[in-house]
Amino acid sequence: MQPIISVTAPTPTSPKPNVHGRIYRTTTFFADAALFDMDGTLTDSIAAVEAAWSKVAREIGEDPAFVIAATHGKRAIDNLARFRPHLRAHELSAAVDDFERSILFYADAHSRARDSTPSLLSDATSSRGSTSSSSSSSSPSSGNPSTSSSLAASAAASTEQLVSSPQTELAEELVAALSDAQGDGCRAWELEAAEVDRAVRILPGVKALLESIPKGRYAIATSGARTYAHGCLARVGITPPEVTITADDPRLRAGKPAPDPFLLAAECLGYQASRCVVFEDSPSGIKAGVASGAVVIAVCTSHSREQIEGCGAQIVVENLEDVSCEEVETDEGLRLMFTVEH
Repeated sequence: MQPIISVTAPTPTSPKPNVHGRIYRTTTFFADAALFDMDGTLTDSIAAVEAAWSKVAREIGEDPAFVIAATHGKRAIDNLARFRPHLRAHELSAAVDDFERSILFYADAHSRARDSTPSLLSDATSSRGSTSSSSSSSSPSSGNPSTSSSLAASAAASTEQLVSSPQTELAEELVAALSDAQGDGCRAWELEAAEVDRAVRILPGVKALLESIPKGRYAIATSGARTYAHGCLARVGITPPEVTITADDPRLRAGKPAPDPFLLAAECLGYQASRCVVFEDSPSGIKAGVASGAVVIAVCTSHSREQIEGCGAQIVVENLEDVSCEEVETDEGLRLMFTVEH
């Protein structure tokens, strides 16, 4: 049984604009738990993710725009199996880890290099000018997707190291690697990455909404594997909830747009997915939420409203600033009451 949705439209005499300046209606419903996608819903690492997929596209001779559009909201393992079909099953895990480390490197390189040695970026620019042609198609590293550079490895520190260790220590490692990379045509992508700020950011309304939901009543189900997911959350100060389903979870039989990630997240929380609410931003994720039987709220953070309105979500909002939650006593016990302005 799905949560009951009650819609209250604004009266003609007293319309109220929401935070985005539009007239809204208010929708209220109850749910047992909330299931969140991560990137594009809670966090924004789109710039780093797109840079990483652009790098893959250049390596395989595909149009970056095509690869980016085809991969959004899907598991890296599924995307790499599609675009690097020569990889054997036992090689995919390492390829996913290397790819996700490259995302975290793209996210960190600019700020770490700028804060530690401001002159490094200008040096990298001049160095990249003489090496960029070799990096796009003919460099040894681009020909081997499983080759992991020292820079990518140092940039993708574990969540524990990022949270507990001094930031300067990791920054020094990254700057040292950047310095070593100068003049090395195999690492031109690393130098380019340091020139652009692609830092992971928390999206509007996320902090307040997560803080309003009791522990054990929400989960994250992401298409990212553990390296990327936990690293991304740590970079914006979000502690992964106890139930965080990542793409490399061995219990998953399929990723989004299949409903498996949300079904597993709901099961681990102890609830039926049909009595939960899913928050998603991508068409494939929205379809996964719909297929799980949950109420789906789509956010227009990575796609336009026109791109996601036809995917089956019951409600479409600009971002999570439009959603509030409180735990209330009902005839069925304590439940989550969500109020959505849209």
